[in-house]
Amino acid sequence: MAHPKRKTSKTRRDKRRTHLKATLPQLTTCSNCGTAHETHTVCPSCGFYKGQLAISKDNILKEEN
Repeated sequence: MAHPKRKTSKTRRDKRRTHLKATLPQLTTCSNCGTAHETHTVCPSCGFYKGQLAISKDNILKEEN
């Protein structure tokens, strides 16, 4: 098994890890009811997606329970 010849410095190690970070989900407002929800998903409160009804309100209540 290969072994490193030199110790990896903290700076070099941290440069490698710059892209490893948590990101917040992108939120948008619903065009129908105005509540915030994640992008590219059906609104959890009213069931609309891109201005059209995707899921009826009865199905939303059944999925939550």
